[in-house]
Parts: sequence; structure tokens; C-alpha cells
Amino acid sequence: MSAADDDKVRQKVSDVYASAVQGESKFPSGSCCGDNPALSLKMGYSEDEVKSAGNLGLGCGNPIKLAGLRPGERVCDLGSGAGFDCFLAAKQVGPEGHVIGVDMTPAMLSKARQEGAEVKNCEFRLGEIEHLPLADNEVDVLISNCVINLSTDKAQVYREAYRVLRPGGRIAISDVVATDVLPEQLRTETALAC
Repeated sequence: MSAADDDKVRQKVSDVYASAVQGESKFPSGSCCGDNPALSLKMGYSEDEVKSAGNLGLGCGNPIKLAGLRPGERVCDLGSGAGFDCFLAAKQVGPEGHVIGVDMTPAMLSKARQEGAEVKNCEFRLGEIEHLPLADNEVDVLISNCVINLSTDKAQVYREAYRVLRPGGRIAISDVVATDVLPEQLRTETALAC
């Protein structure tokens, strides 16, 4: 894929996710994305967590449950959206820990900052997951919830992940994986990039 094509895909994905913040979701009905509390419960979130700030129902799993976060850890959420998993992580790492959400969609960052104004150990940065706005060895744990599949350069995402992780750090990812060749329509329909 050319750089121009990468930019088109990235812009389309950003537009679709910005629409979710504005309540104009462009996700197809029946997809994993959207306001579906029952689905969030099946992913392992508690009823209280489902009601938490920043939950737009856009994930496909529960990386918080996988991560085993500990007090004092530094965490980065790749594609943090409106901040749902960041806010849950911030509670688990406590005041001595810190959570950094990275998202490429300004509308999502605005929503996350608004929702988390009172969360002192959490911040949000504009950036792409292929080029993280973090220093080398900055975090103990990387989490991601149904975002890496949207990247056109997954190898670069993992290079960046390992760059920003401290020695002994870990990754907790919830995502979709193709186990067979996708039909042409699904390979080209960016609106289904959920």
C-alpha cells in the first residue's frame, strides 16, 4: 500500500470514529462496535465499569482484565478513544501510577479530556500508533482494545510498542485477527473497519 493510500485509510478510520463521538455512528448494525452494554459485559467488564466515563462501546474485548495492572505502573493505551480503558487503568495503577492514552482522532481526545478532567493520573496525547508520542522505555504496560487491526502497518505498531516499553514490560491486546482470506468487500470497505 502506498503512503497516499495509508493516509486515505487513516483519514477514513478517523472520520468514522469521530462520528461515534458525535452520536452519528457509521458502524454497520450487528458489528462489534456501538453502544451495546450486554456485549461489554460478555467481554468481562463489570456492570459498574460499563457505566464508566468514556465508554462508547467501541472495543472488542477487555485488555484491562488481561493486563494484570499493579499499583504504580505506567500504562499506555494505543488508540484510547474517549478514554474508557484509560480511566479503568488509572484506578488500578492508583495515584503513584500514570496512564497515557494515544489517539489520532481529535474529537476522541477532546471527549476523553472532558470525561477525565478529574482523573489526575491520566493524560491524552494526539498521535498515531505507528509513531507513538512517547519516549523510549517510558511505560511498563501497553494496552489496546480493537485498534491495531485498523493500522495499515502492524509491524511498525509493534516496533513502536517495544520501543516505548521498559525492559520486562508487557502488552495486553484485545483485537480481531483474520484466520482466513477475507472476502474482497471486507478488505476494501473501510467503513467496516471496526
